[in-house]
Amino acid sequence: MSERPPLALFTFLCFGIAFLYVPIVVLMVYSFNASALVEIWGGFSTKWYGQLIHNSAILDAALLSLEIGVIASTGAVVLGTLAAIALVRFPVFRGRLLLTGMVNAPLVMPEIITGITQLLLFVSLAGMFTWAAHRGMTTIVIAHLAFCMSYVTITVQSRLQSADRALEEAAMDLGSGPVRAFVEITLPIIAPALASSWLLSFTVSIDDLVISQFVAGPGVSTLPMVVYSKVKLGVSPDVNALATIVVAIVGVAVCIAGWWMRRTEHQRVLDLQMAER
Repeated sequence: MSERPPLALFTFLCFGIAFLYVPIVVLMVYSFNASALVEIWGGFSTKWYGQLIHNSAILDAALLSLEIGVIASTGAVVLGTLAAIALVRFPVFRGRLLLTGMVNAPLVMPEIITGITQLLLFVSLAGMFTWAAHRGMTTIVIAHLAFCMSYVTITVQSRLQSADRALEEAAMDLGSGPVRAFVEITLPIIAPALASSWLLSFTVSIDDLVISQFVAGPGVSTLPMVVYSKVKLGVSPDVNALATIVVAIVGVAVCIAGWWMRRTEHQRVLDLQMAER
């Protein structure tokens, strides 16, 4: 006989879920509102999606945010994985404490402090390098790469610590080199962690507003910066349409990633069971 959760706990759970997702559902419904006033329902219409397609400012900002997110997330996965390998595979080395502190600092540092320090860094570099004098996409990518690495390192590090090192050592005993053993044995094991950390880094990067405002130069605006500037003058229906498209894309991406990671984990369990036999 299964135990039912207490009524109070179930009530708080439903309230928390409703508090998170009901506003999103309302926003998606009002994206099909024919009225220009978002708080007044004027009938069903898709005209705001048509206006969104012809809004060059939002489309350019969305494309820029996507480019920055993909580049920063990919670079963060590479560098964060290397940092995680160093922390797991080499328990004692000079500078380990410093590296650990540098990895965890961006997770607890207020974004406004991070943005100010990175702005001062780029201003200082402007006198030495030409590209730093004109802040834009490059400086935003570097800034996002810096704090996304922390999420990747923490995620991959926990996965590496639970991975069985004996499998990789057995592959090397059979004649495989360290790099090949890592690629063919360890990499598939930590693949779900790499995928989840990439998605997390991409989400954090494309959602960032505070740091991007500090390190972006004139004429360079990411999607959160454009949306924030429009919201200050009042929420427009095309912003609701944009948010609905983003929610739909993220939902599909999360479902695909969840299915892939579940399939990978199931395959890994089957491989371990076959190896034990």
